[in-house]
Amino acid sequence: HVQLVESGGGLVQPGGSLRLSCAFSGYTYSGHCMAWFRQAPGKEREGVAAIYTGRSGTYYADSVQGRFTISLDNAKNTLYLQMNNLKPEDTAMYYCAAQGWGLAARTYNAWGQGTQVTVS
Repeated sequence: HVQLVESGGGLVQPGGSLRLSCAFSGYTYSGHCMAWFRQAPGKEREGVAAIYTGRSGTYYADSVQGRFTISLDNAKNTLYLQMNNLKPEDTAMYYCAAQGWGLAARTYNAWGQGTQVTVS
C-alpha cells in the first residue's frame, strides 16, 4: 500500500518559482518511476516529469523542459519538482504518482491528492 501527499503549491507571478514536494510511505523502490502530472480544468491529465527510482534517468514534457527539475530524496522519502520561470500555462492541479513508467498516466497505480499551482 502506497500513500503519497503533495505540498508546496500556491499562487505565483509569471517568472516566479515554486518547489513541490511529495512525501511517500509504504513504498519500496524497485526499477519503476515516480512522476509528476498536472491537470487544468477541462483538459486531460498531462505528464510533466518522471524519474527512474532504480537507475539514472529523468524525463520531461517538452512544455517544461529547461524550466522544471524533478528529483528524488530516498533518505527523506520525498519526491520534488522544482519549477522555475513559471508561466500562466503552468496553472493546474499537480499530482505525484508512483509505480509506473515514464509520462504515461495509465501505467501508474498510486496517486497523491494533488496540490494547486496558479500562475498569474
